[in-house]
Amino acid sequence: MSVQRTRIKICGITRREDADVAVAAGADAIGVIFAPSPRQVTLAQAAAALAGVPPLVARVGVFVDATLDEIDAAVEACGLTAVQFSGAETPAACRAVSRPVIKALRVGTDFGSECLEPYRGYAAALLLDTYVTGKAGGTSQTFDWQRAGELPGWACAIVAGGLNPSNVSACITALRPYAVDVSSGVEERPGIKDHDKVRAFCAAVRTADRGVSSE
Repeated sequence: MSVQRTRIKICGITRREDADVAVAAGADAIGVIFAPSPRQVTLAQAAAALAGVPPLVARVGVFVDATLDEIDAAVEACGLTAVQFSGAETPAACRAVSRPVIKALRVGTDFGSECLEPYRGYAAALLLDTYVTGKAGGTSQTFDWQRAGELPGWACAIVAGGLNPSNVSACITALRPYAVDVSSGVEERPGIKDHDKVRAFCAAVRTADRGVSSE
């Protein structure tokens, strides 16, 4: 029997204590946001927040249409192991970066598997988030999971958008993603994590994995 292990990314981290709790709870990746957002951090703030993250936990920097120089500076200052593009970045932009790229795509009414194809071979993973008109970055809203189907052909598909400890199990059961991504769903207020919610989210993912593996 194969055992599912859904990876967990806790994003929008602004403080070391929140990163430390997320790692202890079982997070596989910690995300810091460099784009305009209530959770935006400077290079110095990001480096401080990530200072205690152990080497086998990914450090992900989130960018929206940033320049290559800005990305390289963040990689160097914060020891980023991956970058996430959450804007209108092209496949060529993904290829130019020195770290593996997670490309965020918006799932709206016109979304289909063909939307994934331009990034095949350029992005290490795709992150599916909810489409909201005029908004880049996180949306805090779920999308219609049926539109993503079973994410055909993508070994590293990450689901985001409105996830929280109460609904992440249903998401995993429906989509069997490589990873799930949460930010506002485990917050006390923007940029400040609720440690009990972080632990509950990670526990809910593991419970869902056991249920999927037993099918």
